[in-house]
Amino acid sequence: MKQTENIVVGISIGDLNGIGGEIVLKTFEDPRILDFCTPVIFASIKVMSFFKTHFKSEINFHSIKELSQLVQGKVNVLNCWQEPVKIEFGKEDTKIGAFAIKSLEAATKALKEEAIDVLVTAPINKSNIQSEAFKFPGHTDYLAQELEGDSLMFMINDGLRVGLLTDHVPVKDIATHITPQLIEKKIATVYESLVKDFKIQKPKIAVLGINPHTGDNGVIGNEDDAVLRPTLQKIKEGGKLVYGPYAADSFFGSNNYKNFDAIIASYHDQGLIPFKTLSFGQGVNFTAGLSKVRTSPDHGTAYEIAGKGTADENSFKEAVYSAMKIFKNRSEYEELTANPLKKASRNERR
Repeated sequence: MKQTENIVVGISIGDLNGIGGEIVLKTFEDPRILDFCTPVIFASIKVMSFFKTHFKSEINFHSIKELSQLVQGKVNVLNCWQEPVKIEFGKEDTKIGAFAIKSLEAATKALKEEAIDVLVTAPINKSNIQSEAFKFPGHTDYLAQELEGDSLMFMINDGLRVGLLTDHVPVKDIATHITPQLIEKKIATVYESLVKDFKIQKPKIAVLGINPHTGDNGVIGNEDDAVLRPTLQKIKEGGKLVYGPYAADSFFGSNNYKNFDAIIASYHDQGLIPFKTLSFGQGVNFTAGLSKVRTSPDHGTAYEIAGKGTADENSFKEAVYSAMKIFKNRSEYEELTANPLKKASRNERR
């Protein structure tokens, strides 16, 4: 079990040749953040000292061998390996990918054992992490296996929240993946997350169409009429405020998205292009639907600027703050659910 009163934020270090180390350093150089959380970086003190020297950081690390040694008010580094690491910024390297997985696996184990409260993942390279022992497209699929629940990529930034029916699926396969069962499951996950993680009692959810102009009455494909519309109608009849499908090309430009608590896109680029256009550098990738809280920044390894000291840490910092806020909201929800008398008492005071 965790040893500090603050929320313990576990951090997987990601691809060491990318910008992960830099944005982690920059995030925790401001000591005020330590008033709210106790961070623990899953890496090695040698690697973090290298980053500290390279980026001329004044941050002080507390090196530990086990999580029982966590110290509140310090940036803790749990040593997940002892061997030296050759860091070459901007280079794709399978050896570096193996260290990223060591960090992720150790952090996930700690999360499952409740030695940490939340997990924030620095960016990985989806190619160099692949091995006989690790065959996942990325963080989300791995965590879906390790943690209970139905995972969903949920991009969040202030009041803008975008979920996906399909995420890392080739464009040619999108329509065949979208079934009534998938639609019902994803909407249920988004709805539950809005209630539990964001404290929205009666969420309004918009769903974007599969085809251009939602198929134009079958002229540009019949999936919207045959699959999406009837499923949304069924869900709406069940009591959820779900609307659509909406034509994706005009939905964001018309500011219609501001009328909803969440938007569900049919596929990756349909949702993430407008999301990142509206919030890039501030957005957070939250894996909704799991038994534990995991967030990450809305960008990748950024090899092209790695090691130059120019990376923007704001998205990673927002990921840390979002993880803490969601953890608090979820904890309060679970407490009230477990104690309905307490909930009734609160309602009477309002």
